[in-house]
Amino acid sequence: MNDDDILEQAARWRSEGKGVALATVVSTWGSSPRPAGSHLAVDQDGAMIGSVSGGCIEGAVVLEAQEAIKSGNPRLLEFGVSDEDAWAVGLACGGRVQVYVEPIE
Repeated sequence: MNDDDILEQAARWRSEGKGVALATVVSTWGSSPRPAGSHLAVDQDGAMIGSVSGGCIEGAVVLEAQEAIKSGNPRLLEFGVSDEDAWAVGLACGGRVQVYVEPIE
């Protein structure tokens, strides 16, 4: 799956009248399963396409995306974990990820 697939699906959801948010990895430090520039599109019902991380982080981003759709306000999320907690949230060796979530009009 590439960015075009993600953006095309987001456009389809919008054409169906659904609220949509786009999440983008804007920076990483240390371990991160997805590089900066990775995208995840989410509709108002929680359907998603793409990936910004995996594990608990992705679930949290989906919830924040739904809130951004409701409020109309973008948000910058930061997730960071120590090495001992890293596996639990999907970061293999610790690290930090920043994700920008914006509603799409």
